[in-house]
Amino acid sequence: MNILQELKQRFQATLTQLVDDPSAELEMIRPAQDARFGDYQANCAMPLGKKLGKPPRDVAQQIVEQLDLNDLCDNPEIAGPGFINLRLLDDWIQTQLQHSVSDERLGVTPTASPRTYIIDFSSPNVAKPMHVGHIRSTVIGDSLCRIFRFLGHQVISDNHLGDWGTQFGMIIYGYRNFALSEAYEQEPVQELGRVYRVVRGIMDHYDALDRQPVVAQRIAQLQTEVEQAERQAEEETEKAAKKKATKACKKLRGQLNEAVAEQKSLSQKIEKAADNPEFAERLAAHKTIRDDVLAETAKLHSGDPENLQLWKEFLPKCRDEIERVYNRLQVSFDEELGESFYHDRLKAVVDDLQAKGLATESEGATCVFLDGFEAPMIVRKKDGAFLYATTDLATLQYRVERWSPDAILYVVDFRQSDHFDKLFAAARRWGIENVELRHVEFGTVLGEDGKPFKTRAGDTVGLESLLDAAVERAAQVVNDNDDAKPQGAELSTAQRQEIADVVGHAAIKYADLSQNRASDYVYSEDKMVALRGNTATYLQYSYARVQSIFARGGIDIESLRQGNGTISIAHEKERALALQLLRFSEALTEVEVDYRPNHLTNYLYELATLFSGFFEACPVIKADTPELRDSRALLCDLVARTLKIGLSLLGIQVVEKM
Repeated sequence: MNILQELKQRFQATLTQLVDDPSAELEMIRPAQDARFGDYQANCAMPLGKKLGKPPRDVAQQIVEQLDLNDLCDNPEIAGPGFINLRLLDDWIQTQLQHSVSDERLGVTPTASPRTYIIDFSSPNVAKPMHVGHIRSTVIGDSLCRIFRFLGHQVISDNHLGDWGTQFGMIIYGYRNFALSEAYEQEPVQELGRVYRVVRGIMDHYDALDRQPVVAQRIAQLQTEVEQAERQAEEETEKAAKKKATKACKKLRGQLNEAVAEQKSLSQKIEKAADNPEFAERLAAHKTIRDDVLAETAKLHSGDPENLQLWKEFLPKCRDEIERVYNRLQVSFDEELGESFYHDRLKAVVDDLQAKGLATESEGATCVFLDGFEAPMIVRKKDGAFLYATTDLATLQYRVERWSPDAILYVVDFRQSDHFDKLFAAARRWGIENVELRHVEFGTVLGEDGKPFKTRAGDTVGLESLLDAAVERAAQVVNDNDDAKPQGAELSTAQRQEIADVVGHAAIKYADLSQNRASDYVYSEDKMVALRGNTATYLQYSYARVQSIFARGGIDIESLRQGNGTISIAHEKERALALQLLRFSEALTEVEVDYRPNHLTNYLYELATLFSGFFEACPVIKADTPELRDSRALLCDLVARTLKIGLSLLGIQVVEKM
C-alpha cells in the first residue's frame, strides 16, 4: 500500500466539500519532517483559510471532524496555525508489515492506470569506444525502465545507436589514410577510435583557423560594449537604473570572458601543429579533409559499394565492443535501431513537412521556423544532406506509429536541451499530439578539479577503464574488511573477486543515480566504495549484515515467512524502521512523477541508516523472548528484501557476504 496516496484519497472526500478542485491542497499532505509531530502532516488549512475567509485553525478543525481515518490513524492533532498532524496506528503498521512478509512485491501494488513508455537512452556512437560521458544516460535510463516495469507500465527501452552519418565518413576517411593494418586486426574498435581522433584533430585545427578571426572580432566588439556599459553604470545616479546598468555590465563581462576562453582554446588547437612535426605534416597533406569527409559520407549515404562494404565490415565489430560493456553493466534493450534504419525515411519526412506548409526554403536549406526560437530547425542542408533533427523526427514518427506510446522519454545530457525543445515543438506542429515528450536531462561527471572528468593526458576517460578502476578499488575495500573480521578472514580469493566485481560496478552506478540527475557531480572512487555514507557499498553491506545475523543465529527465515512468526513493534527504533519499510511504494511513486532515481536511492539509504540504529538498540539473536527474536528477524528480513529489490530496480546486485 502507498500510505501517502491512501491519506490523500481519504482527505479528498473532505476537501471536495470545501473547494471544487483540491489538487493543490492534496499535494500539501506529506511525510512529517520531525517524528515528534507524527508520521504525516497536512498543511492545507492555511491556504484554504485564505480562500474561504476563515481562520486556518477553524478550517483544520472542520477537516478533522469530517475525516474518516479511524482504522488508519490516531485522532488527528491540530497544531500551530492549522497544521494537521497524523500518527499511524501501531496495530495498522504491524498488520501491513505482516502482509508484506508473504508478498513478493512488499506491498507495492501495480498501477491501476498503466502507460506505455518508450525510453531512449545510452545511444553511443558505435564507431568509438564508450566513454565516461555515456555512464549517466545508460544507468539513469536503465533504472527508469526497471522501476516503471515494476510499477506495472509497459516499457520499450530503445538504444538509438549512432551508426550512420558524418562520424562514419570520418572513420572511412581515417581508415583509408591513417589505419595501421596490424593494429586493426588485433583491436579493430580501438584502432578505428584512434583514426577517428586523428581525423577529428585535423578537422578541429582547420575549424579553429576559420573560427579564430570570428572570435577575435567578437572580443573586440564585447570589449567596446563593456567599456560603454561601465561608463553608463558609473554615470547613473538613480538607484534602480544603476543596478540595472551594473547587471548588464556583469553579463557583458561574462560573455567577454567566455569569448576569451574560446580564443585560448582555439589557439591551443592551432599551436599543436608547431609542437608536433608529425601533426603538422598531416595538416599539410590533408588540407581538404573537411570536404573529403563530407564526400565520403555522401558516398555512403548514396549506397557507394566500397563505402557501404566498409561500413558493413566496421559495424559488427563496433557493436560487439559496445555489447561487451552493456553485459558488464547488465543493461539490455528491447530495441536497438540505429540512425541507418531511418535513412530511407528522411526524404519522406521533409516532403511531408513541406506539403503541410511547415518547412520552407531559406538560403538553400529546408527549415522549420518555430515560434519562440531565434534559429530555425534545419531538416535538409543546402547540399541535400539530412541532419540529426530530420532523423529524430523520423524516429518519433516511427515510434508513434509502431507502439502508440503515452510517453517518450529522451535520457540525454542537458547540452541538448535546445535541440529537444525544437524537436518537440516541431513534432506538435506536425501533428504528434497525444503523447508526452520529455527530455530527461542530466549534468556532467566532473573530476576533483571541478572540470569534466578526463585522464591525466586530457583525454575523455574510457568507460571500461572506469569500470576496471572501480572494481580494483572495491577489491581493496573487500579485502581490508574481510581481513579485519574478529574471527579471521571468511572469504576465498575467488569469493573476494566475485564480490569486488559486484561492488565495483554497483559503486559506479549508485554514485551516479544517488545524485539529482540535473546536477553535475564529482567522481571519487574512494567515496563511492566507502562502507559508510550514501553508497551502494553501504547498502550492500547492510543486506549482507542481515544474512550474517540469520547465519550466526541459526534463524530459519523461510519458516518464519511461512507464518511461523509475527511482527510486533514496541521499541521506537522498531517503529521507525517499520514505517520506513511501508514507504517503499511512496519512493517509487516519486521517481515516477519526475523521473529522478535519486528518490529511490535516498529512500534506501534512509532505510539502511534506520536499520543500523535498530540493530544497535534492538538485539535480534539475544532478544529477551523467542517471540521478540522472531519478530525482529522478520523486520530484518523485510529490510534485506527491500534493499535487494530496491537495488535491483537501480540495476545493482547484492552479495550474501562482504
